[in-house]
Amino acid sequence: MFFKSRGEYASALNRGLTNSFGLGVGGFRPRACHKMIASDYVLELCNVFYTGQVEPSTCMQRMMGSVKTGIILKDVSLTVQSGEVLAVLGSKGSGKKALLDVISRRVQGPTRGQILLNSQPMSISLFQQRCGYVSHKCDLIPGLSVQETLYFTPTKVSGYTKKTKVKQVMADLALSQMANRCTEYLTQSEYRRLIIGVQLIKDPIILLLDEPTLDLDPLNTYLVISILSNAAKKYGTAIILTMEKPRSDVFPFLERVLYLCLGDVVYMGGTRQMLEYFNAIGFPCPQLENPLMYYLCLSTVDRRSRERFVESNHQITALVEKFKMEGNAYNKGALSHTLERGNGMVGHNNKIPLLQGRPSSFYVGWILYMRLLVATVSVRKAGLKQLFLRLFFVPLYFFILWCFYNDIKKYQHTFITRNGFIFNVLAGVSFLGIINTVLIYPAYRTRYYQESQEGLYGGTLFLITYNFVSIPFSFVSILAASVIVYPLVAPIANDPLQDFLFVLVLWACYIFTEQQTMALLMIVKDYLTAAILSIYITSLCLALSSGILRSMKGLPEWLYYLTYATQTRYAAAFLSRQVFLAPELHDPLPYDAHRNCSSMGLIETSNVNGLTNAFCRYASGQAFLTERYARENTELIFSGILDVETNIGACFGFAFGIVIFNMFLYLIPLPAFVKAKFREE
Repeated sequence: MFFKSRGEYASALNRGLTNSFGLGVGGFRPRACHKMIASDYVLELCNVFYTGQVEPSTCMQRMMGSVKTGIILKDVSLTVQSGEVLAVLGSKGSGKKALLDVISRRVQGPTRGQILLNSQPMSISLFQQRCGYVSHKCDLIPGLSVQETLYFTPTKVSGYTKKTKVKQVMADLALSQMANRCTEYLTQSEYRRLIIGVQLIKDPIILLLDEPTLDLDPLNTYLVISILSNAAKKYGTAIILTMEKPRSDVFPFLERVLYLCLGDVVYMGGTRQMLEYFNAIGFPCPQLENPLMYYLCLSTVDRRSRERFVESNHQITALVEKFKMEGNAYNKGALSHTLERGNGMVGHNNKIPLLQGRPSSFYVGWILYMRLLVATVSVRKAGLKQLFLRLFFVPLYFFILWCFYNDIKKYQHTFITRNGFIFNVLAGVSFLGIINTVLIYPAYRTRYYQESQEGLYGGTLFLITYNFVSIPFSFVSILAASVIVYPLVAPIANDPLQDFLFVLVLWACYIFTEQQTMALLMIVKDYLTAAILSIYITSLCLALSSGILRSMKGLPEWLYYLTYATQTRYAAAFLSRQVFLAPELHDPLPYDAHRNCSSMGLIETSNVNGLTNAFCRYASGQAFLTERYARENTELIFSGILDVETNIGACFGFAFGIVIFNMFLYLIPLPAFVKAKFREE
């Protein structure tokens, strides 16, 4: 819908939100301020200092510890209580985001000072259980609708209560009309409101928002801030948000404001008292000026020339010192004014229980599993893409293989052709496992990193739920693909067990490369880089340890024993035995349709290697296997490297071994410079 003016937009917004809030969002403070659950919680920062990285650094610099650090926050104190909206204003580099990270306990550098919630120290556990953090960049699961995204957020409530809560939050955020719309098709404003709703669904008592209006147009900026203000009053949530370019029309929705300049506090207090304070110290706001923007410019270092830089720097230093001496009364005074207006008592004697525990691991795992399953089988574009990749991509490749190999002639060259067939089967299963993983997994991985910072679940639970969806789908896909090409394998006997073992070996190869790529994606953010690295590793294994491109007996001793540590050695050996010990390859095959080995006038005596002559090189499939795999004792290859039980066991040992390895890998705390890759810039 298009609105011609802000007045028309505000009227429509009032009509749409009155039912859910019982209040309007015009240019005045909402009346619900007198009914807020308010006066229950107080967040206080007392003399907070934070030292951290002040310049961008490379990965190598972070590993070597040569990162340039400095004081980012300097003696910051603030107070905000339930139902209030506090805007943290400042130019880029002023320390706004660092302040949110300090409150949320996400910073890595040393901090000093106190962060108290109802006089209790703000711990990581306390913040994760009772507070929320909304970054300006948040990745949601593709294929889910707005309603599903909210419902599949792990919370302590479930069932009908949660469904009711989801509907209420959608109404509060003006998202009810797009409840069934996929997240990929939301506008920027709708998407921003949805990620706010993901936090509101958890009933936070403190909600931090980093640039919630970034890149939004004026009307949507007004909408988002007004919705946040109304949510603060309705739920009794203390909201702290950062803004770089505040507009005048959001002034009525901000109870308190904090101005930062290079980590120093220029002003902290009520927005109404701000005008009084700056007027008292000789900086009145001109008429028709936006006071929020005017005092933001006053608190920003002017870098247009050296003279202006020095002058503005001295001015800001004087403002900081002035506030330290005279500004504390405005900060405390604003709180007292709010308490009187709210008819409540908040203080250090308020004994409200803060820690309420987390939802059980079983419930969180079930939510994650259902979320992933719903996203996969969704009939929306993202869901259909996932379903195609998981179920039909590998069978499609095997159908193409069948088209090339379905007419394998029983001549001497069939040995080389079948050898190439085995290579293409192994390479296809392995590379498609990698491609599917890099196309599907990164979205869930990024969401996991974001939600793990909120303490919702750990890496092991995430991998268990992901594998519970991925592994069954991969089995169905490999089974369908195997049915297509298995007639070309020509098994030893018409034995269903042999058919099933063929499927299992290919499935084990798929699982291994999938898990290998997932392990790389743990520390490599760019999925293309991870795919190239995983394909390179797999290609080396196929070339050197499979015995397909290079015979095993031709490998150096050290490399031969190194092949024992690769899955491709065992998978290729099993498939080679399946293919080349077929009855149809038992007797010497003719050279071509016109010449057989006995009519070419060549010597037909066999030697110990099973060779007949220069043209009819292989007397049988067994002779071919002997050439590829025998190193010293040719009698032992079928009880050694080509042993069926050994190869089957090793293939699955590698597959499920790496599954367990990944679960432990995701338990290991990542270095800060690695985790920083997966956070917004």
